[in-house]
Amino acid sequence: MFIGHYGPAFGAKAAQPRIPLLVLFIAVQWLDVVWSLLVLGGVEKLRIVPGFTEGSTLDLYYMPYTHGLAGALALSVLFGGAVAIFFRERRMSVFLVTAACVFSHWLLDLLVHRPDLWIYDDVKLGFGLWRWLWVSLPLELASLIVGAWLYARYAPARRHGNIWLWLFVAAMAALECYSEFGPPPASPSAMAMTALIAYGALALLAGIVDLTRARIPSFRA
Repeated sequence: MFIGHYGPAFGAKAAQPRIPLLVLFIAVQWLDVVWSLLVLGGVEKLRIVPGFTEGSTLDLYYMPYTHGLAGALALSVLFGGAVAIFFRERRMSVFLVTAACVFSHWLLDLLVHRPDLWIYDDVKLGFGLWRWLWVSLPLELASLIVGAWLYARYAPARRHGNIWLWLFVAAMAALECYSEFGPPPASPSAMAMTALIAYGALALLAGIVDLTRARIPSFRA
């Protein structure tokens, strides 16, 4: 899953307005950010196998640290705690929302990955929806659109309506379609580097979109 991970980021911003959308965009991809770095370092491994599944060419056969259940929980707590340090008020709320965003990555991956999410010993989970592109692609788009709708609903635009938000969402959807139907990565290291660039660029664009919104009232207001 790629752009579908950003649905929870949009929704979390609507629920906890104190957290910048840029931070939430990094949070939902934090497992993959660390994974990319570990792939570049030769610690976690993958193979590029065209046709491996309809929705992905990646055979993610060894990633126990970032996508194992224990590792994902640890990375969620660490990232949530690091973000909460920078807030003077409602730190626990910030921590919980941010950590939940990080862990949402693992939960969504559970739906689409083949059994490559390590639990313990040789036990791995994954429901494998990537085997059917007609299921996984609409799921990605639905997650993104529902999250963006919540953001649009609870984060009113300052000017020009929601044009910048929905242009951003459309660009993200186009990027997802390119990743699905375009050429496979040249190598695992190229895949990891491309992922890091994409995550950074999307987070920066999310920060710019966030500047076009009015101050968001909390759900509990």
